[in-house]
Amino acid sequence: MAELPVDPLEEVVMGAAELLRARGDRMTAPRRAVLTVLARRQSHLAPEQVVAAVAGLDTGIHRASVYRALETLNDLGVVQHVHLGHGTTAYHLAAEHRHLHAACGRCGAVVDLPGDLLDQVAARLESEAGFVLDPAHVALSGTCSACRG
Repeated sequence: MAELPVDPLEEVVMGAAELLRARGDRMTAPRRAVLTVLARRQSHLAPEQVVAAVAGLDTGIHRASVYRALETLNDLGVVQHVHLGHGTTAYHLAAEHRHLHAACGRCGAVVDLPGDLLDQVAARLESEAGFVLDPAHVALSGTCSACRG
């Protein structure tokens, strides 16, 4: 008998549920809703955008539960947050491959960059200053091609 294909969202939810169980926790409705929103949007969403989208799925989920779910899923490595500048944070599903971000200071567009882009800079910082860089935590700022043109 042929295996049925797994829905990508269910694959994400099942993987997160397994990680949660491993630490003695469980998949809750807010966590599932957050994963659903991030999987469907496949973009970088501000926390308030996640809250609004979750409310569209289930009006019974409180905003504080969404924030706690984002924090828990980030701690698990299922969701990644990135600081975009001026206090803005965005969330997205953690990719199977590490990547960095650039954010346009004019329009706010977020661009995914290769994960190894700053490897030489990170190595030099560590060897010369003893500083270990976490380049995936913040976005590089600049101006996107659309705004430049």
